[in-house]
Amino acid sequence: MERQNLKEMMDKLRLKYQSLSVQLRASFWFVVCSFLQRAISVITTPIFTRILSTGEYGEFTVFNTWTGIATIIVTLNLFAGVFTQGLVKFEEDRKIFCSTLQGLTLTLTAGWTAAYLAFQNFLNDAMSMNTKQGLMMLIIIWSSSAFQFWAAEQRVLYHYKGLVMLTLAISVMQPAVSILFILSSDDKVTARILGIALVNAIGYTSCFVAQMIRGRKFFSSKYWKYAVMFNLPLIPHYLSITVLTGADRVMIERMVGASEAGIYGLAYSLAQIMTLLNTSLIQALDPWLYQRIKYNRINEMARVADYCVLLIALFNLILIAFAPEAVRIFAPESYYDAIWVIPPVAMSTVFMFLYDLFAKFEFYYEKRMFIMAASVIGAILNIVLNFIFIRIFGYYAAGYTTLFCYFLYAAGHYFAMRHICNQFLNHVRPYNMRIIAAVVVGFMGTGFLLMMTYKNIYIRYTLVLVFCVAAYLERNRIRDLILDLSAAHKEGRNG
Repeated sequence: MERQNLKEMMDKLRLKYQSLSVQLRASFWFVVCSFLQRAISVITTPIFTRILSTGEYGEFTVFNTWTGIATIIVTLNLFAGVFTQGLVKFEEDRKIFCSTLQGLTLTLTAGWTAAYLAFQNFLNDAMSMNTKQGLMMLIIIWSSSAFQFWAAEQRVLYHYKGLVMLTLAISVMQPAVSILFILSSDDKVTARILGIALVNAIGYTSCFVAQMIRGRKFFSSKYWKYAVMFNLPLIPHYLSITVLTGADRVMIERMVGASEAGIYGLAYSLAQIMTLLNTSLIQALDPWLYQRIKYNRINEMARVADYCVLLIALFNLILIAFAPEAVRIFAPESYYDAIWVIPPVAMSTVFMFLYDLFAKFEFYYEKRMFIMAASVIGAILNIVLNFIFIRIFGYYAAGYTTLFCYFLYAAGHYFAMRHICNQFLNHVRPYNMRIIAAVVVGFMGTGFLLMMTYKNIYIRYTLVLVFCVAAYLERNRIRDLILDLSAAHKEGRNG
């Protein structure tokens, strides 16, 4: 009987899944794929924290930061804003647009490889690495970019099967090969990097080949010029984002030590699990959001944004609530101080998501100066605050400077969005800021309250239980409040 009920339930789920539109199915699998990708990374973290010392883990963390910075300089981040927008804007010429941007990125990478070899001693000293690591960094940059171009096209076309399969295969092979290399090498940091570079080069080259075969064009003066002219002014913006997410680790390594950078890096990695949710939602929503703007259907955006912000806040609260247990699971005792960094960094991810929602209007209407100004100010402030407060309070301060700067960062892009809406969209307000503000304030207050109970597991678990019971008992009121605020927001906008 139970087996029959289970079969009926599975049949109903299958029918319901098959009735979904291709857009919903694709969005579902994009999110699932991203979570599985991060899950594999999370599962392997305890292995790497135990076969690498805190100093070696810190060196690898800093290498990743430099890779992020170098990616922007080498590739101009062409696979980011301009490419997603171009796929919508040049829909009729999509295949050629894809292949020519692949060609441009390969050309840029080759040029920067020659420049690196010419100045390798200076650059190696500046980034605390050797030539082997530098060349592997360039391989990682090119291969990852090739994949990002292909993946963005798959998302726009809602072709999810190939993307899911390739992403998961690479996600499994990267740590597996890296672990084998580390265990058989004395230079464990280089071995870790080699595992990533080798798997990326083998797995992602197919993405480059596929788009080149379909587009059959390496060079296009029209699209090369469009992409460079669009993205070049955005380089300070992209660099600023990388500074906000990674400069703290570089500064901790230089000002405090590699071991402390490793501890902070672990905390940041655990907190950034929630960034995956940001990335998954944004990647799934990107085409939809741009189409809403393009076809002037702005009124459809608020409800989706409200629930996405609430979802991200709830998931981050779970991480904050169980941060001490997470650190014990994922690392030995030497990393335990990481628990005090997780809450502020986890809170930052909510403001990262808000920034992306606001910035869509800046990207669509090509208001690059707005984007650059908000980003650069946030990055500079982050460096200055880190320089001051890391000296006073140690590496813990970096988490709070990151939170403060992301708050200002999101606020700056919000006001830029308002200006654009006033100019192009007849003063429309696409998002309900009352709901968003209420969610953010409640989330941060609860998060800091939970952090204060880290030294007493009984109080913390009691609070978690109280919050869960209260949310369940008040679920209808919460739902009605959101619906009422959404209705009021719509009336105000239409009025």
